Amino acid sequence: MLYNIARPLLFSLDAETAHEFTLASLNLAGRILPAGKPAASDAVEVMGLNFPNRIGLAAGLDKNGEAIDGLALMGFGFIEIGTITPRPQPGNPRPRMFRLPEVRGIINRMGFNNHGVDALVANVSRVKFKGILGINIGKNFDTPMENAADDYLICLDKVYRHASYVTVNISSPNTKNLRQLQGESELDDLLGKLKTAQTRLADTHGRYVPLTLKIAPDLEPEQVINIADALRRHRIDGVIATNTTIARDKVQGVRYGEQQGGLSGAPVFEASTAVVRQLAQALGGELPIIAAGGVLDGRGAKAKIDAGASLVQLYSGLVYRGPELVRECVRACA
Repeated sequence: MLYNIARPLLFSLDAETAHEFTLASLNLAGRILPAGKPAASDAVEVMGLNFPNRIGLAAGLDKNGEAIDGLALMGFGFIEIGTITPRPQPGNPRPRMFRLPEVRGIINRMGFNNHGVDALVANVSRVKFKGILGINIGKNFDTPMENAADDYLICLDKVYRHASYVTVNISSPNTKNLRQLQGESELDDLLGKLKTAQTRLADTHGRYVPLTLKIAPDLEPEQVINIADALRRHRIDGVIATNTTIARDKVQGVRYGEQQGGLSGAPVFEASTAVVRQLAQALGGELPIIAAGGVLDGRGAKAKIDAGASLVQLYSGLVYRGPELVRECVRACA
């Protein structure tokens, strides 16, 4: 009800200002209200972790871990923060986020704007939240591609003891050439180094933290199969499908539809779900899939599970539906 009242005000602001206002409000709510509890559902074990329900928050909404306690009030079964980079960076020039309400979509070209991994770790250290926390890591925009693995390793080392799982983001379209890391040889090299580091960190901390890989929806079936093979070969713990799309076929003629950046929300649902389905077939249940992309109601969340996902993440749907979407999806996937 509160969101229905607030929505006209939020939509009267430009998209990024509304985002910042929402995040600040959640930060405040998290500090003054008792700790939130996940929406009631049957728990499910994925990657050795006990998820109280199947619905989580996708990375991107809270890049710096500033509003974790406020987000927990919505009833998520897990929360993913980031994408974070080793050094702070401002991201791309504004405006860089656009709502497409006619098709319930969002285009963003934020460019991994964040305060750096040390700031995120400091924020995480102060929260009341005791649930499952994923931390999404990336590379700085000015790190040469041949040194990209170094950035991921720096972030993994710093967030490891604070994370329930760590997501490796190689699929944002808003960092130049980042998606090259989805190529066969580049991916092999990156995953090999990350797996070696994960093994070392597990010994150091006495705790195994799963690694997941976040991939794009703009992949050919052969590329999906190659990624699935690499995930198995390097014993990666899970895969998130998918990030935003660079395709524009679903937003032709829509205001802001021509803007550069990643398109999320309803227009990416079909492509994202197709990748989930292809991964499920290629992986044969050997590792779990976390689905993200275009879920705006309980039926959409259930469709992701039916396609082969174990868990579902929300982001753009929250902009259009508000917190009620979380519990609706939890019920649909129970």
